[in-house]
Parts: sequence; structure tokens; C-alpha cells
Amino acid sequence: MLEQNSQAVLELVDARDDQAQHLIDSLQDYAIFMLDLSGRVRSWNNGAERIIGYTREEILGKHISIFSPPDESNTGKSEYELRIATTEGRFEEEGWRVRKNGERFWASVILTAMRDAKGRVTGFAKVTRDLTERRKAEEELRQSEERFRALVTSVKDYAIFMVGPDGRVESWNLGAQRIKGYEAKEIIGQPITRFYPEEAVAQGRPWALLNEAAMVGRVEDEGWRVRKDGTLFWADVVITAVRDESGQLRGFAKVTRDLTERKRSEEERLRLAQAQAAIRLRDEFLAIASHELKTPLTALQLQLHSLRGKGGSLEPGVSSKLDRAVRSTDRLAGLIETLLDVSRLSTGQLTLKPERMELLATVHDVTERLSEAAAQAECPLRVREGPPVEGTWDRLRIEQVISNLLSNAFKYAAGSPVELSVSREGAEAVLEVQDRGPGIPEKDMERLFNRFERAAPMKHYGGLGLGLYVAREIVHAHGGRISVENPPEGGARFTVRLPV
Repeated sequence: MLEQNSQAVLELVDARDDQAQHLIDSLQDYAIFMLDLSGRVRSWNNGAERIIGYTREEILGKHISIFSPPDESNTGKSEYELRIATTEGRFEEEGWRVRKNGERFWASVILTAMRDAKGRVTGFAKVTRDLTERRKAEEELRQSEERFRALVTSVKDYAIFMVGPDGRVESWNLGAQRIKGYEAKEIIGQPITRFYPEEAVAQGRPWALLNEAAMVGRVEDEGWRVRKDGTLFWADVVITAVRDESGQLRGFAKVTRDLTERKRSEEERLRLAQAQAAIRLRDEFLAIASHELKTPLTALQLQLHSLRGKGGSLEPGVSSKLDRAVRSTDRLAGLIETLLDVSRLSTGQLTLKPERMELLATVHDVTERLSEAAAQAECPLRVREGPPVEGTWDRLRIEQVISNLLSNAFKYAAGSPVELSVSREGAEAVLEVQDRGPGIPEKDMERLFNRFERAAPMKHYGGLGLGLYVAREIVHAHGGRISVENPPEGGARFTVRLPV
């Protein structure tokens, strides 16, 4: 368009009539002036004055080198331009020129040789247009494009690259290299099928995505992709069709993000949710089963204890069987009560009924009740005497903690003595239960107080692995803490600390 406009202006110059001259003088966007054979200004229009800054009186007779930047004015460039225009009829270029005030501007220059009827050069017509704003806009656009390319190239979290209409890679950024493993020289020109698993390629998935993007403009997909080393990663892919001004498809912009860690996290959250749901179902089952079992078992216990009260009228063999039945139902009742406690703890329904009590006396009461169980386990019980220690706790729950710790000692340290002590350290009551058994392996200490955990295989010992868990939760509910260690003298020592 600019060249066509300049040509029209030259035709006006060539017209050589008053009307054309008047029109030339009125043009404001073009500097149009005539030069003699030596390159000196012979005419000057209003556009020239507006663009270059000189008035007609100031510029007439001046050499055109005055419009060149200082670093070009003495290089013979102006003479070169005249020579080319003379020999070829026309000289054209874009370059820097200088205004009267010394300011540089980017100009489009056309220098045309003017000839007489015999074809002899009589002078030159020069048309200059100020393209500084256009060049500035082009430069800003170029810099913007360079910044964008630099940005795309430097992005490391996204693979950003161009794909041709034929499905081959045309560009490659650092993110693509980091995520997919290929260097630019390895992958440019290669088909995008390299990034897809074999089954996806066999199903035509890469081409289907490109075709969809070409039809609707943009397509997004999540799925497995393949790195250079053959490993799979879960990718979020956005493919955008790129078209020129005429609507012709030029290729596709493809942005890929590695979401493998996010997918693993989502899968882990799903597994955790499923596990938690399974635990809730188990706890609900335990609660329901325990309640359903407790009612008939209580009735059975009452009947057995009633029969036991008539021991004098029973045959010796029947009396012995009755004793075994009573012990079995009592043990079963204890297991059911433990399951009920676990259910209460899991649902946050364990309630405490604190009262003022003395801990050493409670220890004596529990050890007296369990003296028969201690004798059966061949575990002599000894309570180390000391000053009374009072505090505000739930008596039944504290008795349960002591009972569970002793039952644990009777089970795993059978045949060895068990010693209990009560003391006070500052604002805490300290209860210790120590046996002389084999002790607890270091690797098992951290999980010992978890549900259904034990330090020895189930085939060697009975029980559900819940006694220490229930003891810990009761102690925590009181604001205390419980720990276990293997003392130097052997065995295991459980320590309970309760705020007084």
C-alpha cells in the first residue's frame, strides 16, 4: 500500500503542471521535492517542511546529505543513491534520516531520475515518508514477540510447543524438555505419536485430538503420556488450532502439564477415604455386635452364677464344668466390654465421671481382685508402699487402666513377678507397672498402643490386642500420658502419668 501511494505521488511529480504542483504542495504526509543533478534541493513542499523541519527558504540549494545521520553524511552514500537512481531509474530504501532539529526519524525514501524528451537525466524527484511510528510499533511488536518466545522457552512447569498440520513437532521449550525428556534437536520434526502409549497410537488417539482441535478450535484431554525413557506420566493436555488471517490451518499450539503427583495424591485420598469408610463400618459392626452379644451373655452369666451358688447340691463333675463355664463367660464378657469401649472411643462417646480418689488404695483394690488371675499366671504381685496420692479421676476407668496393664503382664510375662508403685512428681501422679518378662522389642514400642496391635504373634497369645489401646485412650482422656520402656534390669515397665 505504501509503495502504491508513493508511486501515485511520483506520477504527480512527473505531471509538471500547475494543478499537480498545487496538489503536491498540499500533501502533508509526504516530503516531495526536486533535486538537481548534483543532489541539491530545487523545490520543497509543505509535507517536506512538516516532516523534516526546514522552510523552503532554508533548504533550497542545500545538498541532500544534510538529511543523512552524521555517521553517513561523509561516506558518499548520497552520491551512491543518485548514481543508482541514474543508472537504474530508481533508488528505494528505508533508513534513518535527520530533521532540522537533529532528531532522527525512520523514513521510506524513493529517489527517481527525471528525464527529458531525449531520455537525458535532468534531475531527481525524491519522496520521503516518516515511518517512525510504524517502525516503533513494529519494534514493540518484535520485542513483545521476543519476550513471549523467551517466556515460553523458559517456562519449566509446562511443555509448550508447536505442532504442524502434519502432526510433527515444530518448536520445543525447556518445560517440554524437563517433562518429556527430549532435547529440541532430538524431537523437532518427529511425530507426536512418540508421546503416546502404544495402545493409544493404535486407537488413533493423537490424530483424533488434532482433528477435534481443528474442528472446534480447542480440545483438552487428560491421560497417560510417555517420556523419552519410556516411563508413563499423567498429563493434562490442551491443544489449540492456530490459523492465519485467511483462516488457513497453520498448526497447533500444545500445552502439556505433568499431573502425576496430583493423580497419585487423589488416588491416595481415595484409598484413605475408602479405608476410613471401612473402619467406620467395622466400628459400627463391633458396636452393634457387642451390644447384641452383651444382653444374652449377661442372662447366661446370671444363670451360671445362680447354679454355682447351689454348689453343694451338684455332682463334683458338674461343679467343675460349671466353674469352667463361668470363667469362659466372664472372659467373653470382658472381651465384649473391651469392644464396647473401643466403639465408644472411636465415636467420641467415652464419658468420664471424675471424683476425688486415692490412687494407691485403688491399686491395692485391683491387685486384690486379680490375685487369682496372677496366681494362675504364676506372677507374684507386689505393691510398693508409699505415701497416698490423691487426684480427681474416673475411678472405674482408672481401675480399668490398672487391670489392663496387669492383664498384659500376666499374658506376656507369665511366670515372673510383677511390681506396682505409686508416687507423685510435681503436679502429676505416677503409676508404674513393671514385670520381669522378656521385654518389648524396640521396633514394636511405637505401635504397641495402637488398636489390634501386639508385640508377639497372635498364635502364641490370645486376646484382641486392644487392652493397651483402651488404657492409652483413657489416660489421654484424663489429660495424662502413658509410655513403655525396657529397664536395664530386664522386663518391661509401663508408666502412667496423670494430672492431679
